[in-house]
Amino acid sequence: MGLCDGCERPLWVLYDLARLRAEVDRDALKGRPASMWRYLELLPPSSPESIVTLGETTTPLFHAHRLGRHLGLNSLWFKDESRLPTGSFKARGMAMAITRAKELGVQSVAVPTAGNAGGAMAAYAARAGLSATVLMPTDTPEVNQREARLFGAQVYGVDGMIDDCGRMIRKAMAETGWFDLSTLKEPYRIEGKKTMGLELAEQFGWRLPDVILYPTGGGTGLIGMWKAFNELASLGWLDSSVRPRMVACQSDGCDPIVRAFEKGERHATRVDKASTQAAGIRVPAAVGDFMILDAVRESNGLAVRASESSISSWMGIAAAVEGISLCPETAICLAVLDGLIKKGVVCAEERILVINTGAAQKYVTTMPSVSRRVSVSDEGWWRNEEADSMSH
Repeated sequence: MGLCDGCERPLWVLYDLARLRAEVDRDALKGRPASMWRYLELLPPSSPESIVTLGETTTPLFHAHRLGRHLGLNSLWFKDESRLPTGSFKARGMAMAITRAKELGVQSVAVPTAGNAGGAMAAYAARAGLSATVLMPTDTPEVNQREARLFGAQVYGVDGMIDDCGRMIRKAMAETGWFDLSTLKEPYRIEGKKTMGLELAEQFGWRLPDVILYPTGGGTGLIGMWKAFNELASLGWLDSSVRPRMVACQSDGCDPIVRAFEKGERHATRVDKASTQAAGIRVPAAVGDFMILDAVRESNGLAVRASESSISSWMGIAAAVEGISLCPETAICLAVLDGLIKKGVVCAEERILVINTGAAQKYVTTMPSVSRRVSVSDEGWWRNEEADSMSH
């Protein structure tokens, strides 16, 4: 279940959609548990009994009224993937990949990661009783490093990037017996990420948003959602022929997809010395670059970069204005969205969805510290606070 033997490109899971259209109605979903597994007919597991799960709930949609007004939008929504096990959307892909790995008799798995994927893989591997190995750049956020180790994985720090980690895993596979769960090196992680698209379609009453902004590193979530929308259309489940414009959002510190999009190319060139505090999108060369760019172009969407310096600001704005805790990767989406609104590319009446891929709490160094320190003997300390508030 790796890459295609002929072209060494990612494999694609296909379903008999004509048969499913005749046999399954979307009303069949009513009454099913609120989890990613409610769409089982459109997922790879051979039986419900084989599913490896940690309780992947349907993640909530938030209508961000105040933040929308701040940006000049009437209908701004967030889908909050931080509610999933291990605190990120990586749970979807790893739950599916580990489920299929166990079904197919795999005993040992390995993954390169720049952020949340390692912890998610380690957790589901532990749940399935598989051994796990994680390679990550040495400057990966410490929470991610500790999380993977907590779940029993063998964790190695590498002086390099995520693609360097991937090459090291592939070099060792023949001797170690590891199965490579790298992004798009097997076909099932994308099927797990696809459930984001299935969920949001159902949550929006089978009418898709006008624009979806997605923080893009390896890009499996964007590719998976686009695949989901195509499958739903083939099933006749969507109530409108309108598809979202997909916007791949990257930092100017690591923007290979944006560069390829701007040049009209289908494949991206590796970015040397990639650097961004949004660790999850620090992917200097994506295996599925052409799949990301195909989805963006087919949707009449865009690939857009935003300034690395904007991350902390937009995390703070979203939290203070709306109470939404965004990861740094999603903050890039807000910076991109702000620019698109100012250029008139996105208009006030459109329904805009931003995918929050993970929990801000896993990126403590991007959060502000205590505003000021006061002494217990400091009489009237709050007056300084009031003065500061008035000055702003």
